[in-house]
Amino acid sequence: MKVLSMYDLNPDDGLRITFDGAFDSRVALERELEPFFQTLEEFSGEWMPDVVEGKRRRKYNRAAVWKSLEEERSERGVTIGLHRTKWPVLDMTLRLYFSTCPPKLDLLLTVYPLSFFMEAERCPRVVEMMRTWASRYPVSHALAHSLADDQLSGAPRFGRDMQTSIRNGFDKIYEVFWLNVFGPKLVESVGRERMLSTPAWRVEELPNGSVLLVTWPTATDFASEEARLAQARAHAHLRPDLDFSTVLRTLRERSATLALVEPRFPPDVAPLLSRVVDDVAIHERQRKIAGFNANPPPEPEEWRPATAALPSDVADPERAREHYSYLAELLVALMHTKVPSVFQATPESLTDVDFQFWHEDFPSVFERENIDARAVPTIGAYLGQVLVRHLGGQWIPRQKLEETQVLVGQRVWLPFVRAWRYMRSRQSLLDSSLTQLYRVAERHRS
Repeated sequence: MKVLSMYDLNPDDGLRITFDGAFDSRVALERELEPFFQTLEEFSGEWMPDVVEGKRRRKYNRAAVWKSLEEERSERGVTIGLHRTKWPVLDMTLRLYFSTCPPKLDLLLTVYPLSFFMEAERCPRVVEMMRTWASRYPVSHALAHSLADDQLSGAPRFGRDMQTSIRNGFDKIYEVFWLNVFGPKLVESVGRERMLSTPAWRVEELPNGSVLLVTWPTATDFASEEARLAQARAHAHLRPDLDFSTVLRTLRERSATLALVEPRFPPDVAPLLSRVVDDVAIHERQRKIAGFNANPPPEPEEWRPATAALPSDVADPERAREHYSYLAELLVALMHTKVPSVFQATPESLTDVDFQFWHEDFPSVFERENIDARAVPTIGAYLGQVLVRHLGGQWIPRQKLEETQVLVGQRVWLPFVRAWRYMRSRQSLLDSSLTQLYRVAERHRS
């Protein structure tokens, strides 16, 4: 079974749900978790999981859940995943910790895309699901909110180091999200009366002393001015030490950061830049698009007019061309596992190579000496081979690789010089991409 992931959709946002709670480990696990899964099945609706993943993937049903929990269980805890094979995407992880006191029930869940919850009945179902879970399982803190905005808020560390964040958790009101469940300790730290008087769309005290707080009727318009005002009012009320205007300004800045930006990428590099945008964290995408719009890659400079081409200075040009072919094959050997298209040596494979090097941050990960001595020659040779194969180019061998040229139409190109500039940094992989040089050479081949 192939589960659907966010990378199949590349959505602009998703609904993030977290639940930091506890469970009774003295009770048989199936009995203790039955209300959890019953609630999930009752309220999830169209995003109900259809796959449970433990040591292997199974079609979702209660028996498969219990089997997966049994297989994955250790003395310290157990983790299983729940997913979907069709739209909308579900990425759900349930972790149980037996070694903590009390034993922890930790849920991290994201449904993509966020726009799925524009349907009127879907947000209320999320509210009732969270309310039911929080009424049954002791909760420290729970939330439902835009994934992108959650990431911009600084969650879950909120400026703390990792150890402090893990140790203390959500120990004070760092942020107010669309939906919040504050456990008894958080309620008492604020003051129950103050908590219950919070200006919000819904405030409800639960039987176990927790408080459910929903700032706005729907999650999808969290970035609207009205929703941000409601969010700021609730946060400033619960944290009198914070200035309302400062809180609101921060929220407005986050809304501006997440506002959709129309890509205006040069056609030569649009396929590459679009893949880079899709690969960065959701909350960074619009800034990335704006940055690419404002600062497109410069035009390639690694060429001369054909009339200025350097003549070959090698004794055996055919042997030199065989050497370039050998160098190109070394790149195939290096990358074929992660980039299968590299075997084809096509223009599209150049984009795949560009993206993979960027994704890995190759220039920063490997030693500079090895990059210049090994990677640069193989990359330059591969680029040259694609120019020869698909644009009718001709190698003009030179003793120095950096002087070696490929004649295409009325220009000669310097693939090894391009490869050297390409491998300077992660940014140079985009500024001096193989994709762009090929496309420009393609336009000027006649």
